[in-house]
Amino acid sequence: MSGSYDESMIDVSSDSFWEVGNYKRSVKRVDDGSRLCNDLMSCLHERARIEKSYAQQLTEWGKRWRQLIEKGPQYGTLERAWSALCTEAEKVSELHMEVKSALMGEDYEKLKNWQRDSYHKQMIGGYKETKEAEDGFRKAQKPWAKKLKEMETMKKSYHSACKEEKLAASRETNSKLESNNNPEAQKKLQEKVEKCQQEVQKTKERYQKSLEELDKLTPQYMENMEQVFEQWQQFEDTRICFFRELLLEVKQHLDLSTNHRFQTIYQTLEDTISAADAEDDLKWFRSNHGPGMPMNWPQFEDWSIDLNRTLSKREKKKPSEGVTLTGISQTGSDQHVPPVKTSSSASSMEKTTEWSDEDTGGNPFSSNGDGNPFEDEPAPSAVSVAVRALYDYDGQEQDELTFKAGEELTKVGEEDDQGWCKGRLKNGQMGLYPANYVEDIQ
Repeated sequence: MSGSYDESMIDVSSDSFWEVGNYKRSVKRVDDGSRLCNDLMSCLHERARIEKSYAQQLTEWGKRWRQLIEKGPQYGTLERAWSALCTEAEKVSELHMEVKSALMGEDYEKLKNWQRDSYHKQMIGGYKETKEAEDGFRKAQKPWAKKLKEMETMKKSYHSACKEEKLAASRETNSKLESNNNPEAQKKLQEKVEKCQQEVQKTKERYQKSLEELDKLTPQYMENMEQVFEQWQQFEDTRICFFRELLLEVKQHLDLSTNHRFQTIYQTLEDTISAADAEDDLKWFRSNHGPGMPMNWPQFEDWSIDLNRTLSKREKKKPSEGVTLTGISQTGSDQHVPPVKTSSSASSMEKTTEWSDEDTGGNPFSSNGDGNPFEDEPAPSAVSVAVRALYDYDGQEQDELTFKAGEELTKVGEEDDQGWCKGRLKNGQMGLYPANYVEDIQ
């Protein structure tokens, strides 16, 4: 659409602003301004919800993958580089939460306050500004509209007289063409034509006079309407300028590329990834899990009573197979961390039995010579205690239960030394759960 303006292209019969009542579009613009404030507030509110949702998803993603990376087989500098992605997600999540706070706490509130100060609601409905605009235009147009109505009446009378005069002249002409015309009737028709011609002249003069009076009022009418229109042009100009400034502020809050913290996040991420070194990682693995590990190679030892006691004690005292973590909570958070499960059977193949040189003369599988090592251990006494979950727990292994806070289940086994209990859900599913995630039902 061309932006040029050419008065010669205007259709004078169009729905012009100067027509009576057509100022209502300018009045409606005042109402539209308030509605546009509501629309922009809704727009900002929806964007703030999107920012919050994205930030929460980033946080959850980073937390979940950090745990998977820590539990996974990756190691060394590459593990740190991979974990840096999770750190980036957490930091960017914080920035997007700040964007959400800025949109709602600054931009949204600023717009809301401006709307309240600019548009004043009336008890009877609508806005005070809308009524002022309506009254101003109506007052400016009233004298001209009244004179226009009079002119339209004179115009109608003149056109009606012209129609009557034409009809009378047509009848007179037809009467003259008839062969059996009556002189008396012919005279009456002629008088009618003359009377109509006089009426046409009279109404024409009144119509022209009324039109001249209307033309005299037109300049004042246009001036008054221009004044009222300019008043509400200024009102709309204020709204447009305010919206423009507000949108620029919104842009500043959304544009993270200008935030030095945002730039630092990705510079740190790049540095951490670039620091990954294959040679260092391979050297670490060799020293901790490969040929570089130290070894107490077997050496010849003479038998003695003291050595025998040392070996016997060493047999009875088995090394710890793992570390139990219970009741660990993160600083500033109520989130409980379940204990770490360890399996004695998984590590039993790595153990080596240190044989004593002392001949016990009994069963080689028992230190005191009696008992069958292949017999099952005695079953623990049966337990059945109703408990209630304090927190949500999502089972990480196939043998673990999943439940929500407040859900009731049955404890069917005592807590082991790693902090795990065996339980049964209401649907009959059996499995393990962290003991510190539930409480007994009194």
